Amino acid sequence: MSSELLRQRRFLPYFLTQALGAFNDNVFKNALVILISYSGLRMLGMESKELVPFAFGVFILPFFLFSALAGQLAEKYTKALLIRRIKLLEIGIMSTACLGFWMDSVPMLIGVLFLMGTQSALFGPLKLSYLPEYLDRSELVDGNGLVSMATFLAILLGTILGGELIKIRELDLLNLERAGPVLISLTVMILAVAGWLVSRKIPEKPAAMPDLAIRMNLFTETIRTVGYTRENLVVFRSILGVSWFWFFGSVILAQIITLNSDVLLGNERVTTWMLACFSVGIGIGSMLCAKLSFRQVEIGLVPLGAIGMSVFGVDLYFACVGLEPVAELVGISEFIAREGAWRVFIDIVLIGLFGGLYIVPLNALIQHRSSVEKRSRILAGGNVLNALFMVISAVYCIVLLKFMTIPELLLTTAILNAVVALYIFLLVPEFLLRFFAWILINTVYRVKVRDLERLPDEGPVLLVCNHVSFIDALVVGGSIRRPVRFVMYHKLFNLPLMRKLYQTARAIPIASARENPELLEAAYDRIAEELEDGQVVCLFPEGRISEDGVMNEFRGGVEHILKRTPVTVVPMALRGLWGSFFSKSDGGAFRGPLRKLSKRIDLIIGQPVQADQANAAVLRERVHELMGEEQHQSMPPGQ
Repeated sequence: MSSELLRQRRFLPYFLTQALGAFNDNVFKNALVILISYSGLRMLGMESKELVPFAFGVFILPFFLFSALAGQLAEKYTKALLIRRIKLLEIGIMSTACLGFWMDSVPMLIGVLFLMGTQSALFGPLKLSYLPEYLDRSELVDGNGLVSMATFLAILLGTILGGELIKIRELDLLNLERAGPVLISLTVMILAVAGWLVSRKIPEKPAAMPDLAIRMNLFTETIRTVGYTRENLVVFRSILGVSWFWFFGSVILAQIITLNSDVLLGNERVTTWMLACFSVGIGIGSMLCAKLSFRQVEIGLVPLGAIGMSVFGVDLYFACVGLEPVAELVGISEFIAREGAWRVFIDIVLIGLFGGLYIVPLNALIQHRSSVEKRSRILAGGNVLNALFMVISAVYCIVLLKFMTIPELLLTTAILNAVVALYIFLLVPEFLLRFFAWILINTVYRVKVRDLERLPDEGPVLLVCNHVSFIDALVVGGSIRRPVRFVMYHKLFNLPLMRKLYQTARAIPIASARENPELLEAAYDRIAEELEDGQVVCLFPEGRISEDGVMNEFRGGVEHILKRTPVTVVPMALRGLWGSFFSKSDGGAFRGPLRKLSKRIDLIIGQPVQADQANAAVLRERVHELMGEEQHQSMPPGQ
């Protein structure tokens, strides 16, 4: 499907436009950073190690200032028109950059950085909201994967090219003595014009809200735009997770440069390759994320990404302090020859790789769960928060570098990432629960989900499924892309060491009327509350795990639930778990050979059934039909 998208006009021109823009940004930014770091340039009394994070702060400040306006524009006007006008603005900005390089004016080049940030802030909501508007839901993961790959490839090539061109001192062919700035100027202009030409091929689509009144009060509208992000709690918390990533990533990117030039004593080429390693890592992580999530939005990868970022961030500190010292700046070959140098490069790649595993699922979740009518403004609000965190990161670096070394700053940031990640996962336990479920269904078992698009993206839903093993809930919960509240037998709910986990997952304990009528009524109350709140509730209507592989009769509780709270019912069938280590085959669960841990499992989603058409018999028949080749053992004899 990925290669097919690249042949379609609705995707390819946009794909090339954003890639050329990212390429151009990084050619200029890395050339400027190298110029600051290795030419002793100063401004406002700041030395290079302070001027570099200041430059990063200048670049992202417009995201905070103009994102609200950008979100409104992206809703009111067609995206193709706005993209073309923004690319024309890029041509003007790069013309100013050429003048700044010619005049050796650091203030002018920093001003260009601010203008580039403004252009990127205007483009941000367009870039993020384009894909869900122009692509089908089934194409969204592939589209995001291609864009992420292209973006980080562009960052890699732009980082290398900008670093290599700016350090060229002479070019005899053109009789140039200051060849670097001239070559950079030519490059950024060519890329800007190429981006505009490609953008002219982006197809038009009607604006989302052409009658929207543009509000120009940046302060008031920024507050309102950020407020849109809070309307959906899942989206808001995901945006906060993305914002933290940009805090962490901004610190790493800013300090890699001065870490190399001031501490590790590598020359400009070593700096370029370190930045390239970080970009390659994020690109690999982004592509790996698409593969590991099987083209679905899988937030279970987020904790894995956070863990890796901290582990290899800490290891980077020890790699730096353990690196063989040198007396002067060395080139790439001399740097690699030093004992411990490869460890530095590997740590940087892996920080980026796990960063990709962390950020891609969050971005996909935000795109997927955002309201269509406000998507661009919600994404713009996310950019405001991202910018705020990046501004804080610049201040954080400037302040802490007065009290500690750069390796100590990186160590502190890695530890802080672990603390923040732990807090987020305790606040939103769904991430950790999905992580454990993902490990189970992607390492122990091989789960294939069919017709997942039949499950509504929002609104209350009651899931009904056959009950085959003790891990049915984990398989279902790890495969469904919305949080699921499971109804479970109270004795299992109250098992030692497990009760807290089930409470965290907001499971609903239940008992029979004969066993505990009060608990039964309390369970019905909880189910009604969750459904009225728009949640997904999963019920195993058989009431017990199958003893012989045959699907039991559905009990009447499902009818009681629907009578009280009429909602859409989605039948599902689990295939392949009977005979597994966790089923009651071979005389009981956990008794079979360990080879039964590795099995192929199918979860088939059926067509939704309206409440007025659903009862225990109908729903059981629907699940029976979904079981396909296993249905011969799912119906008792005579039925």
